[in-house]
Amino acid sequence: MHAIQQQYWAVRDYLSPVLKESKFKEHGRITPEEFVAAGDFLSYKFPVWTWEKGDASKARDYLPAEKQYLVTRGVPCLRRATSLAYTDADEDAERLLSFGDSSATADEWVETHAGRGATVDSAANPGEIDDIPDLDGDGLASAMADVSMVSESGATVGETPDLDDIPDMEEEGLEDGEDEATAAPVVPKAGGAIDASQVGVANGNLLQVRTYDVMITYDKYYQTPRIWLLGYDENRTPLTPSQIFQDISADHALKTVTIEAFPHSSTLQAASVHPCKHASVMKKVIERMNAGVVEEQLAARKNSGKHQDKDGKKKWGFGRKGGKEEGAKGAGEEEEVEGMRVDFYLVVFLKFIASIVPTIEVDSTTAF
Repeated sequence: MHAIQQQYWAVRDYLSPVLKESKFKEHGRITPEEFVAAGDFLSYKFPVWTWEKGDASKARDYLPAEKQYLVTRGVPCLRRATSLAYTDADEDAERLLSFGDSSATADEWVETHAGRGATVDSAANPGEIDDIPDLDGDGLASAMADVSMVSESGATVGETPDLDDIPDMEEEGLEDGEDEATAAPVVPKAGGAIDASQVGVANGNLLQVRTYDVMITYDKYYQTPRIWLLGYDENRTPLTPSQIFQDISADHALKTVTIEAFPHSSTLQAASVHPCKHASVMKKVIERMNAGVVEEQLAARKNSGKHQDKDGKKKWGFGRKGGKEEGAKGAGEEEEVEGMRVDFYLVVFLKFIASIVPTIEVDSTTAF
């Protein structure tokens, strides 16, 4: 059934027309040219993202041959998504903490997961520290009474020893000795790769970090970008689908996130966030961000206008025929601002994807 569904999607994508008109502010959809422009901006500002051409037989003719999709490799995933979920258990309870006085004006803070015990020794969990007793004057004197400033050899502490007394490494034969604490070198196989069984698995207080290769493609049918995830464990062994779903929000795992064939490869299978809702979500996010960008641009233009008034460089159409009309036209032109450019589309898109995979650090961009 799943294979038939994939064939249907492939035919649907093939028959879909290519978007020619920009509608990223009105509908949240972008054209292939805008996808390439946004990808160029993302890879220029954040070089961890690079363009890939993929399999030549799977290339899309509406995209440049060398810019079929974007990829970033080795994205860390430090913990599972279930560690962020709230339950009805006591360990997920919340409590108020007050760091001021007992008055009503003291600030209170909410501590989440108050019932969970720390499992790793850190600055937040230093363990039990015994009280260090204070030494008064008499106690310090008695403690220093037994301290001798002369070594067993009769030399005073701090005295520079004679250089002839320092043994030579060649004379003692220390160069030929083997240190038992030295780890044996790992010899790779003929192919140059190290077997996963030869790599020690992290345990104890060492953090086992998963990594992901994240790809961004253009979906012709939905006319939006589409994210793909390929995961590895700490030994670079590919993750199984069930392991990948551990790093995805429970609201999206097996619902909007599924394992599908990667469109630019003949053999690769990867987890993908289905783009059916991307356009509507991006439209709402862009509307909110665009309002702030427009406000900043108007404020900046207003401040630049004040400086022009002071310098006397700006001329107004007073005292001329049609001056009011020209002045009104100029004011109208001043109110027109560009707003958020389409170059920032993928930057905003990654912030939206970060809410679906909260433990995978896909968003390495700056904050808006």
